Amino acid sequence: MKIREGRKEDLSRVLELVKELAEYERAPHEVTNTLQLMEEDGFGANPVFGFFVAEENNYIIGLSLYYWRYSTWKGKRLYLEDIIVTEKERGRGIGKLLFDRTMQKTLDEGCTGMMWQVLDWNEPAINFYKKYGAKLDGEWINCSLEASQIESLLKKPA
Repeated sequence: MKIREGRKEDLSRVLELVKELAEYERAPHEVTNTLQLMEEDGFGANPVFGFFVAEENNYIIGLSLYYWRYSTWKGKRLYLEDIIVTEKERGRGIGKLLFDRTMQKTLDEGCTGMMWQVLDWNEPAINFYKKYGAKLDGEWINCSLEASQIESLLKKPA
């Protein structure tokens, strides 16, 4: 098994793992990302994300996908979007290897820290992060608008 930087040719398997995670999180209908978008967003002129893969026998069994965000209070931060290990491979320490490599990337890039979210019902993930002494903050509320909503809102007269 090895942990390595993700490559463009990995993206079809990455998207499969993303869809597997969406099933686990009870929201498969929420995945609207495509291979074409991931290729442009990860390997186009202005890449907005990076990733590591866990590979065994030339087959990707896990990934850690991240991007950078900027905090007015803290400065440059690495945002861990997802760690995904395919279900049949869980419990082997693959998530730890991916998480550790992502933490190292945080330091390598001169970030002031790393951030991520975890669903409040995902006890295995919560317990995993607690082992690291991670701060679990229940104070903030997640907010989002979809592009279609934004388009509709901006078309309304003021």
